[in-house]
Amino acid sequence: MDRNFGIRLKILLITSVLLSVTLSSCHNSRTSRIIADPNNLSYLYNPSKNAINPRFKVTTYSDNNALLMVKLFSGEMLFSQANESGIPQSLIEISTKLYQTTSGMVLVDTSYSDLRVNINDQLSEYIFEIPLSTEAKNRYVVEIRILDKLRKATHHSYIYFDTQSPYNSYNFTLRGYLDKNDVFVPVLKKDEYFSLSYERTRPDSLFVYYYAPFETVPDPPSLVVPQKIVDYDPQQLIPLPYSDTLALMLPAKGIYKITLGRDIEEGFSIFNLGTEFPLLESAETMIGPLAYLASESELNSLYRAQNQKLALDNFWLSCGGNIEKARELIRIYYNRVLYANYYFTSFTDGWRTERGMIYVMYGPPDILYKTNDGESWGYIKPVVKSRWGNTIRVKEDYIYFNFRKRENLFSDNDYLLSRSETLVTYWDQAVASWRKGIVFRLDNPTEF
Repeated sequence: MDRNFGIRLKILLITSVLLSVTLSSCHNSRTSRIIADPNNLSYLYNPSKNAINPRFKVTTYSDNNALLMVKLFSGEMLFSQANESGIPQSLIEISTKLYQTTSGMVLVDTSYSDLRVNINDQLSEYIFEIPLSTEAKNRYVVEIRILDKLRKATHHSYIYFDTQSPYNSYNFTLRGYLDKNDVFVPVLKKDEYFSLSYERTRPDSLFVYYYAPFETVPDPPSLVVPQKIVDYDPQQLIPLPYSDTLALMLPAKGIYKITLGRDIEEGFSIFNLGTEFPLLESAETMIGPLAYLASESELNSLYRAQNQKLALDNFWLSCGGNIEKARELIRIYYNRVLYANYYFTSFTDGWRTERGMIYVMYGPPDILYKTNDGESWGYIKPVVKSRWGNTIRVKEDYIYFNFRKRENLFSDNDYLLSRSETLVTYWDQAVASWRKGIVFRLDNPTEF
């Protein structure tokens, strides 16, 4: 049964600020305007085509009460004074469809809101809270469409969560300790203090399991190999008395799994991925992503170099042939690494994931399809032209990489490449192209 929902707006300010918001709700008959093709979602992973980059998270407060939080960044919202108040405003539409996926794809709830957001120079981000009606022991996906009506830009996402256990990550809320702001991405640095709340009851204790960082690099997609095991043993267990105001900090790089009991496997995972993440600022950090281009001996030589920056520069200079071309290769390659960290980070850096590997080497996909349990990426091959008399026929063909979502102990953003489904990957051509100073695309000139 459909239910109308309003949206509550939460302000991220140390001092109290009044934000004017106009809300409205409606039934299924009204939906937000769609600018992009709703089937091909490739713009989600292409920063040049994606003007809105929101953050999402879902928290379950009980079996029947969940909350979707949507964070928009003020720098990506268009504000205009062309309104009755004369105050710069942004016009935002947010619509949601909640599907229960335990038994098929069943629509169980919808919402629509039309927002007028007054600008405030003290705000860098806005958080909108959308109640979701759920039931126990179910899996869900919430489809979210966001439209900036002034910018005429849209964003379309699918967020997965479940109510199958009162102990899983969706029952916790991660906040900054000093500013009390909700943290949407559970990646924190050393000396960055936080608090963790369990939303259903008040437990006696928390148990913090520490795991060494998972820094394995995936094998090339052309190899059909057994998947590397992720569920390894913790190195340390730290019991703590529970308090939602307890100041916590991640002292070392690695994975921290927080549970409510020694025998409870489910819990909330927080990651320390190093002081530079998601950026790559030092030569040592920039060497790691070269695992997709360099041999093992070359990598070892780079790591052992007395002057790693000079060795790294020489590597790219050997690829580009001259300084200008080397700089261009560096810019594109490490921009892809950065965006892979933004899009695909799970229990490890985004560039170390299998989606990150494909993204760094092949670039953003030309086609992206999403399903409940996976993604399919398509890259266009060189266009094939054929002539029949006076008629010229053009055929477009794609190579596809299919990824399947995998449940694991630490993250719900873990996808594995279905290697047996793609027998021809052009991986060797991709590596050769980069090493010869050409940013690889399948529709590159014929020599590649």
